[in-house]
Amino acid sequence: MGSKTVTRADLADAVHQQVGLPRQESGKLVEAVLDMISDTLVSGDSVKLSSFGLFVLRDKNGRVGRNPKTGEEVPIDPRRVLVFKPSQVLKERVDAALSK
Repeated sequence: MGSKTVTRADLADAVHQQVGLPRQESGKLVEAVLDMISDTLVSGDSVKLSSFGLFVLRDKNGRVGRNPKTGEEVPIDPRRVLVFKPSQVLKERVDAALSK
């Protein structure tokens, strides 16, 4: 299994190759999509990309944790975390690719 990370430049290059937009416009398109996703999440809303997945903000309550090294109890503040739930279509594609 490869460990390549897909970057914004890779996404822009894919748009350039598959759609045929100039490289600069492909980069702007990728940036616009990512900015829209980010802005929507910052405003507290979820983002659903059909056949891909759902980005959801989840509130976690405060709790008492433990430092694994010292065993000392440490308070963990309430926080908001970003969670990604893959769609069934994406899960099936990944499973099919892994079973080859």
